[in-house]
Amino acid sequence: MDKIIEAKRVFDIEIEALKRTRDCLGKTFVRILDAIVNCEGKVIITGMGKPGHIAAKLAATFASLGTPAFRLHPAEAMHGDLGMVSEKDIVIAISYSGESDEIVKILPNIKMIGATLIGITGNSKSTLATASDIVQILPEFEEACYLGLAPTSSATSVLCYGDALAVVASGIYGFKDSDFGKFHPAGSLGKKLILKVSDLMSHGNEIPMVNSGTLLMDAISVMSNKGLGIVSVIDQDGTLKGIITDGDLRRIIERKVDIYSVEIDDVMIANPKVFTKDKLAVDALRFLKANSINILPIIDDEGMLVGTITWQQIVKAGIVA
Repeated sequence: MDKIIEAKRVFDIEIEALKRTRDCLGKTFVRILDAIVNCEGKVIITGMGKPGHIAAKLAATFASLGTPAFRLHPAEAMHGDLGMVSEKDIVIAISYSGESDEIVKILPNIKMIGATLIGITGNSKSTLATASDIVQILPEFEEACYLGLAPTSSATSVLCYGDALAVVASGIYGFKDSDFGKFHPAGSLGKKLILKVSDLMSHGNEIPMVNSGTLLMDAISVMSNKGLGIVSVIDQDGTLKGIITDGDLRRIIERKVDIYSVEIDDVMIANPKVFTKDKLAVDALRFLKANSINILPIIDDEGMLVGTITWQQIVKAGIVA
């Protein structure tokens, strides 16, 4: 057995199944999509065995893209979990044969509750197909396993079909980056979309800053105490005038400047690169990278210094760019 050839055979069989599923998209897909978009309740997805795992994944995808959804285990449904289903809900039942015992047993109760039943099956004459309000009949597949029995091609095709429903529905809703971020607060993707500079920056007494006219030695002391590798220079109104970073300081010392007599205004970087607090932290990180710097003073719309943010603060929060 050539292992790579056999592996590619599996890919080829499943790719062909996906193509056949794509080609069957039509009015039924649109009817199911419209039902989902107009649903006043939740989308509940059920299946037994491998289709059950697909159901769980699809429910998670729907939920993350703006369609309230959950997976219902058909065996648990027969022991009380049908109480989660209401007449405003849609139940999507997945069974390629359309005769999975656990699925068939809960169909009468779903109809009794009054939920809309959508069947996804490969058998147009099955119990599931007959009971469904809307039924998507999938084409006949060659399963990729040597026995032709394990759900492989059929599972992949249903997964892609469900993804298409979830994604197109999100487009109809006008689902935005900010919406995605609301549902993913712990993940790197979500943090990129919701965390602002103001959430991470040093502010108030944490800001290393001195007034215009301060001696360089005193500014160095502030930089050292705050530990951020920068000191910002402000005027009497709090407007940012300039900065000195630890890198600038090393170059100043190399020039043998008298740090005890020179004022910081004489050696600071005037008109430094700045950022505003209301922008996304990931954009600040990209700005830092693009300009090959590690730290930014943060200003408000009036040019007043309101914070400082470092590359380390952003990365420590789990944001990458």
